[in-house]
Amino acid sequence: MTGRVLIVNADDFGFTRDVNAGIIEAHREGILTATTLMANGRAFEDAVRLAKETPALDVGCHLVLVGGHSLLDPGRRFPGSVGELLRAVATKRLDAYRELGAQVEKVLQAGLRPVHLDTHKHTHLFPPVLSAVARLSEEYGIPWVRRPFDLPLAVPPGEIPWTTRAVSGCLGFVRAHFHRVLGRHGCRTTDHFAGFQLTGRFDGASLARLIEALPEGTTEFMCHPGHCTAELRGARTRLRESREEELRALKAPEVREAVQRANVRLARFSELP
Repeated sequence: MTGRVLIVNADDFGFTRDVNAGIIEAHREGILTATTLMANGRAFEDAVRLAKETPALDVGCHLVLVGGHSLLDPGRRFPGSVGELLRAVATKRLDAYRELGAQVEKVLQAGLRPVHLDTHKHTHLFPPVLSAVARLSEEYGIPWVRRPFDLPLAVPPGEIPWTTRAVSGCLGFVRAHFHRVLGRHGCRTTDHFAGFQLTGRFDGASLARLIEALPEGTTEFMCHPGHCTAELRGARTRLRESREEELRALKAPEVREAVQRANVRLARFSELP
């Protein structure tokens, strides 16, 4: 597919009902084209209903090993941080392949056909989790896997914290191994990715700038839209009011205008050759 192609993909479908509602609104009234579903989310059933009512929205799996509960052992909570997860996987207290496989199965049994995979907190950057995700991609015929390596962003100094920039830069050190593993299992990725550094801190103007600066090829833009009601405020997440801001940005007229002005094609994973 030639030219500049943009997939706008929302994480956390199924997290809460107000997040679900925001994701659907961002698709119907904005530029959102895809989302990934949390099988262990408290609003999973609500998300499945909405997905079936919105067939033009691509749905994938947002695979979770940090936060929430296990599907294999519902009484067991997952580690609360990425550091705790790494220790649990390294000491074999958590079997990433079986846990994530159960999540894919739940989505399939709900009557949905996922076409892409990503992970909560980008945990598939950790080799044992990456191996599990790549195996599941191949075994279930879910071809697309997120490559969470941010595009260089031309933003004013201070707009993105230096710590976020540093983490984004360090991810590049695992890039070669990441793509070797995916290649062995026949997984596919977009050419580019954006959204890590902008999570929780973009508006319509900054999103329009990003769209106008997109490189040739396919880009996945990760976002987290939603409505912030009492349900989300009571959930364990750092992203609350910022979801409302992201929703407004995805619906903003200047963003639609940027898509047209830059001759960017909005697409879904299922439309890619």
